[in-house]
Amino acid sequence: MKRLLVRGTNWLGDAVMTTPALMRLREKFPGAHIALITPEKLGQLWLHHPAVDEVISFSAGQGVFSVAGKLRKGKFDVALVLPNSPRSAMEVFFAMIPSRIGYARPWRNFFLTQTVAPRPGAVKMRKRPVSEVKALIDSSPQARIRTAPILASVHQAHEYLHLAAAVGASAEPFPATLHVTPDEVTTARQKFGLAAVSNPIFGLNPGAEYGPAKRWPIERFIAAAKEIQKRTNCVWILFGANSDVEMTNQIESALLPGGPAVFNVAGKTSLRELMSLMKLCRVFLTNDTGPMHLAAALGVPVVAIFGSTSPELTAPLPASESRLQILASDTPCSPCFLRECPIDFRCMNGIGIKAVVVAVLRLVQDGKNVKV
Repeated sequence: MKRLLVRGTNWLGDAVMTTPALMRLREKFPGAHIALITPEKLGQLWLHHPAVDEVISFSAGQGVFSVAGKLRKGKFDVALVLPNSPRSAMEVFFAMIPSRIGYARPWRNFFLTQTVAPRPGAVKMRKRPVSEVKALIDSSPQARIRTAPILASVHQAHEYLHLAAAVGASAEPFPATLHVTPDEVTTARQKFGLAAVSNPIFGLNPGAEYGPAKRWPIERFIAAAKEIQKRTNCVWILFGANSDVEMTNQIESALLPGGPAVFNVAGKTSLRELMSLMKLCRVFLTNDTGPMHLAAALGVPVVAIFGSTSPELTAPLPASESRLQILASDTPCSPCFLRECPIDFRCMNGIGIKAVVVAVLRLVQDGKNVKV
C-alpha cells in the first residue's frame, strides 16, 4: 500500500482516542503516505504527529461532493473510515478510492467495498430512559466512589484498533499520543503571562460540552482548588471553551481574593496553544471531556471526574496508569449517558471534595499516601 486515507472522527475526545489505531497503521505501513481527513476545527491537533504525513481538512458547511472532490486529487489506494456515519462513507465513495473499509451500518454499506462486522465484546453507549434511572435508584439507593484507573477491553479505542486490523495492523492497545514542540510551549508561556511563574502549575477544566450531567459542581471545583493550592502553593490555569467563560470567570473571582495567582485562558486559545499550556501543567483536573484526553495524550497526569458517562468506555489512555486517577460514582443509574440528570445528580454529588483533593495530591506526590 502506497497511499492510505483515514477518515477521522468529528469530536476532539474521539479524535484523541483514534491515535492508538493511527500509530498501529504507521507501524504496519512505515513507508506509506498516510493522510487524515478531519474537520477543520481539529486540523491543528495532528501537527507533528508521527503517524500522519498529510492533514486534509474540511469546513463545517462543506458538502459531501466538495469533500470528495478534494480527496479525489490525492489518488489514494485505500480509505479507512473511522466514523459510523453514512456521510463519511459517501465521501470516500464519491472520491472514487478503490478500496473503502469501515464498519457495517445501515444506509452506508453500499458505499464501502469492505464492511467490518462489530468487534466481539463491543459495548454501545445507551441512554437510559428516565423511568429506568428512577427504577434503578429505587432498587439500590446506595453509592460508592470508584477511584482506580479502569482501562477495560470495552474501551472505545478498541473500536478504532479493530478497524485498523482490517488492513493488517495490530489491534493491540497503544497509548494515546500527541505532540507539541518546546518552542510552542515557550511561545504560549510568554503569550499568556506565565514566563515568570516559578510555582508549580496545575490545570483545571470545569466544563463539558456534552451537557451539565458531565460537570462536577462548580462550588466543589472552587473548594478543591483552594485546598490544593493551600497544600502545594500552585498556580492554576483555568481552561475552557467560549461557552465556559462565565464558569471560569466565577472560579477566578473565587480564587483570587488573597489566594493564588490564576490564569484564566478559557475561550482565548487556539488548539495548539491549548495543548502547549496543558504541557506546562504538573497535573490536570477535569471532567470527562475532550481536553481530558488531550492532556493525557500529551503526558500530563490527569484526575478525571466521571458522572453520567463510563470510564470503561472513554477513560483517558495515558502511557502509564500511574499518571491517571479516575473518580467515578458507583451510583446504580450511572452511566446513564444523559445530558441532564433527571433526578438529584447523585452520581456527581456523591464525589466529595476530599476525594478529588486526595487524587490530585497523590499524582503530584508520585503515588504517596495522602491525608486531608
